Amino acid sequence: MKNNHMKDDKKTQKDGEREEPTEEAASDNVESPEKDALAEEKNATSPPSGEELIRPDDVEAGEGEPKAESKDSPKAAEGEWYVLHTYSGYEDAVANDLQQRIESLDMSGKIFEILVPKEKQVEIKNGKRKTVEKKIFPGYVMVRMVYTPDSWFVVRNTQNVTGFIGSGVIPVPVKPEEMKSIRKRMAIDEPTFEVEYEIGETVHITDGPFKEYDGTVQEIDGQRGKLKVMVSIFGRETPVELDFLQIKRVGEG
Repeated sequence: MKNNHMKDDKKTQKDGEREEPTEEAASDNVESPEKDALAEEKNATSPPSGEELIRPDDVEAGEGEPKAESKDSPKAAEGEWYVLHTYSGYEDAVANDLQQRIESLDMSGKIFEILVPKEKQVEIKNGKRKTVEKKIFPGYVMVRMVYTPDSWFVVRNTQNVTGFIGSGVIPVPVKPEEMKSIRKRMAIDEPTFEVEYEIGETVHITDGPFKEYDGTVQEIDGQRGKLKVMVSIFGRETPVELDFLQIKRVGEG
């Protein structure tokens, strides 16, 4: 009888342990406002390589976020240039939206400048030259900023921003010499020609002494808007320098 009472006591004790949930298990069943907020933030962010393309949704909260720069640091004073990836054709819209966010969120002390690099080019259409502005890097926007958790959040959550150029989950700044080269290219007043032809392509000559001849493109000088075309004359290949306006693709009207 005594043994039976002891078994009943042990059984009751085990049953009690199963009925009372631990604090840890109970806490797992409670919805966390922080987790909900993080989930909402990720869902609201547009789905945005060495160097790689970093998409905002690939970065966990807090991951890859840097420590604040010292106020005496040159980087904190001037910032560094970073490259944003965006949908092609939305570069100017992203620049405008980001500028508005900087102003509304009072981030002008950390995000200083936004740049969509462009250069002048000469287009030739219907036998006429036209100077236009073309984006040097379609699908990219450059931002000069101090990279901190706050600035990172503002930039990566701008509409139509699809990522950063960087390594791992950390955006990589553009080297100063690269930025100088881009600035120099943008400052050139003499426009370059938009090159529509390729080396080895067959073209038809529409003007000049060799009008109505066909030839093969051998060299292209986009700066001067000239090409060297190999034309067969009396059975011999002869190089002829032509203007972009003097040729067209074979088969074009």
